[in-house]
Amino acid sequence: MPVTMHDVAQRAGVSIKTVSNVVNGYPHIRPQTRERVEEAIAHLGYRVNVSARNLRTRRTDMITLAVPELSLPYFAQLADAVIRAAETRGLTVLIEQTGAGREREIEVLVGQRRQMTDGLIFSPLALGPEDVGLLSAERPLVVLGERIFDAPADHVTMNNVAAARAATAHLAGLGRRRIAVLGAHEGERVGSAALRTEGYRQGLAEAGLPFDPALVGEAGLWHRSTGADAMARLLDSGVEIDAVFALNDAMALGALHVLHARQLDVPGDVALMGFDDIDDVRYSVPTITSVDPGREQIARTAVDLLVERIAGEGGPYRRVIPDSRIVGRESTGEAAGGREVVVDVQAGGSEEIVAEAGAPA
Repeated sequence: MPVTMHDVAQRAGVSIKTVSNVVNGYPHIRPQTRERVEEAIAHLGYRVNVSARNLRTRRTDMITLAVPELSLPYFAQLADAVIRAAETRGLTVLIEQTGAGREREIEVLVGQRRQMTDGLIFSPLALGPEDVGLLSAERPLVVLGERIFDAPADHVTMNNVAAARAATAHLAGLGRRRIAVLGAHEGERVGSAALRTEGYRQGLAEAGLPFDPALVGEAGLWHRSTGADAMARLLDSGVEIDAVFALNDAMALGALHVLHARQLDVPGDVALMGFDDIDDVRYSVPTITSVDPGREQIARTAVDLLVERIAGEGGPYRRVIPDSRIVGRESTGEAAGGREVVVDVQAGGSEEIVAEAGAPA
């Protein structure tokens, strides 16, 4: 005869409901209880009837992660981290790539495919505060990034302003006085570029350095090519530069290519810092100093929050800001032979209540 949930409950000395909670990934179970149930499942060879369970619970055990571009290393590594975090919860991740297009982002939020999975982790680039009404609270949702705040959803964001301020002040603390920034978006009021540029300006002020518009390198999408183009334009302008803060690592890699091509020594002539701490910066020549915004923590927290909402847990919506840090490497002259110098950024690791669940934002 097939092993039943009742058999598992008897062996583990728990109720059938507790076995069901373990099987369905309910988060709030004592570790000792979960261990007894899992041991009983393994010993008896119990197999979950997934189709029957999904029909009964209306669960798919799948979640969606919607990101702008998987060709950008940050989002590729974020997706990898989300998949790994979801696997520990017994969940499969469906990846949606929006291309940072408005219509595509709206489709992800309200289209038919939204019904195919139990919840959505959403990183918008095209939508903004005026679109908050599209983020319906009817289905579990966690928002990432800086485009939309105060939505009726849990939100995991970065410590953008404080991290960029610390990065700029860090370069100034190394004796750099003509610090350029790459990746600014003229006129932007909401988003990573606006926040990190504001942090850059605050870092200059903190170091007693004047803000010089000539040191601001505009760029569109943050790719290696746009970083290279912005770096070339700054050098061609003749402005004096002794440090560059690229607002993401892809642009920092593009800038490094141009600095090498112009036969400028890094860090001797120009120190270089990026943002995101992607794997590539550990293997460039020289290795590139970067801001680690807490990507692994972002992924784990987003999955944990979504699982709680899927399980039907109420409570207020939360905004979580992971810890961030500066990882010093060869491009700023702080490390050699693979050694890294880590500096924590203050004001991270915080959590705040956004709004009561079910209440308008």
